[in-house]
Amino acid sequence: MTGEQPIRVLIAEDEANLGELLQSYLAGRGHKVTVTLDGRAALDALHSQPFDVALLDIVMPKLDGLEVLRQVRENPSPPECIIITGNGTVDTAIAAMKLGAYDYVSKPYRLAEIDVLVRRAWEKRRLTSDNLRLNTRLSRVDAARDFTSVYAPMQAVLALARHAAPGDAPVLITGEAGTGRSELARYIHAHSSRAAGPLVDAVCAAMTGGRAAVDLFGMERPADDEPSGGVTAAIGLVESAAGGTLVLDDVQLLDPLAQAALAETLAEGSFRRVGSKHRIETETRFIATAGTELPAAVRAGSFRADLFDSLGHVRIALPPLRERSVDIAILAQAFVREFGGLEGPSLASEAIEALQGYSWPGNLRELRNVLERAVLLAGGGIIHAHDLPLPAAVRSGSSADDAALSLQEVERRHIAAVLQRTSWHQGKAASLLGISAKTLYRKIREYGFERPAGVGAP
Repeated sequence: MTGEQPIRVLIAEDEANLGELLQSYLAGRGHKVTVTLDGRAALDALHSQPFDVALLDIVMPKLDGLEVLRQVRENPSPPECIIITGNGTVDTAIAAMKLGAYDYVSKPYRLAEIDVLVRRAWEKRRLTSDNLRLNTRLSRVDAARDFTSVYAPMQAVLALARHAAPGDAPVLITGEAGTGRSELARYIHAHSSRAAGPLVDAVCAAMTGGRAAVDLFGMERPADDEPSGGVTAAIGLVESAAGGTLVLDDVQLLDPLAQAALAETLAEGSFRRVGSKHRIETETRFIATAGTELPAAVRAGSFRADLFDSLGHVRIALPPLRERSVDIAILAQAFVREFGGLEGPSLASEAIEALQGYSWPGNLRELRNVLERAVLLAGGGIIHAHDLPLPAAVRSGSSADDAALSLQEVERRHIAAVLQRTSWHQGKAASLLGISAKTLYRKIREYGFERPAGVGAP
């Protein structure tokens, strides 16, 4: 039918006979159909399993179709919803469409009409998903940029990452802050069989107050308005990353409860939402990043040894930038091209020497920030050592005035330099600056720039 798999359809219809009729017809058309008889049961089903299309009757016990629609649209990947009503009004249709419904149909309807709507809704969902995945992949095309290297240990790291990428085994990436741990995780995902799936970041440092287990695995609790066993469910990051990769940034910062739940998940291949007795099969690959202090945390007992072993099926240690001085010139030139474009400035030889003579305590992240500011400061076509915001002992020809420049002054100088470089062609200048022509015009007025005499019109 679709060339891939049946369309997963949920029918929420309180008229049992009509629900059975719809189920029989749509199943006969090749769809995989689930039927519920009230809004609460529909919402529970939508939270507990994935659907492509939901047919929601507007009038149902416990929760009406519009309320189910409103709540399900808050899910990370909601199905396309079609509202069905027996008393169709324009107001109802407008309300449904405002809430994100795909379409609206009134009773009585023809079964063939429902089938057509289901297929069209599924097609829209597939196209939306394909577009999102394409944009995600395009945004990661340069995932390996920071890992261009002629340093043999770094080349070995990349070889290991490429070898590990196609599998599903967990990966543990360690290194100093700024060495590109998260970037390497994205590199592995982009080269894996899961590249078309989601890449979800779990920032462990932000999971405070004992909520890490809920953030990761979601939760279930009895519904306040449903004494007969209904539940309210919220999915966590592990489910959000199903079919793709979950990156656990700074995994050493997870609290003990979350560590225990994660260790159980990796051992069992399934997990439980907090408050639930039911296990859900894990469809997510795990990549964890951590600082160089993680082994000491394991020895001290603040990080579980079994979790360390489970995450570290593949262990990759990133070298600090100070050990990769042979790579600095290549990386610096790549960053200059990124921030300045093809017509941007170039690096003078003494600037490269200054970069190579610095110890880079902030590693790649610090190098990126230094080059971004240098591109902004470079008034001409060359970045000199004194344009680099490095300690005075590392560069020559620097001045106190350069070090004290405000961000506003950096912006003013950069805009002036680009205008001069493009002979005040405001369209080209706006393109190089990455802003709209309207914003550039406002900046010209804000900074009081005046077109030099004899320079052509924009």
